[in-house]
Amino acid sequence: MQRDINQETQVEQGLKSGQLNTGEAAGLERGEARIDRMESKALKDGNLSQAEAARIQRAQNQESGAINGLKHNEITGNPNSASSQRMQGDVQRNINQQNRIEQGVQSGHLTNKEASRLERGQVRVNRAEAQAGADGHVNAREQARIQHRENMQSKHIYRDKHNGRQR
Repeated sequence: MQRDINQETQVEQGLKSGQLNTGEAAGLERGEARIDRMESKALKDGNLSQAEAARIQRAQNQESGAINGLKHNEITGNPNSASSQRMQGDVQRNINQQNRIEQGVQSGHLTNKEASRLERGQVRVNRAEAQAGADGHVNAREQARIQHRENMQSKHIYRDKHNGRQR
């Protein structure tokens, strides 16, 4: 999960520097959703096998290569555009949510099954971001929909971390 945070941070930095445009970031969010879905499925039974971990690592390596490739292509974005600012905020919130999930797993306040369910929630958020930015722009209405999903995810994280279940 720490790798998810690192990759989301790279996307946010690319948006802020103009190395990524909104459309590119949306495509990367689609890839992040795929990885989150893999993690969710792998943790669903409460255990992460070596084969599952290897599959997830391969997908993360591919996504890392995609991030690097898009950050260093000739296409740039305007980090000060309203669309880029919206996407930057959404990606930053993803980082915060992933940090909260990771902290809950590390502290034992989240079980693997709870983490699996929360990763599925992150998939929905990432998919919404990917759909919103697919045309290269994120408008205010699309961002409101994403923020609604993020708010729901935040409530789920809080509920699961404070329900008294321990690892």
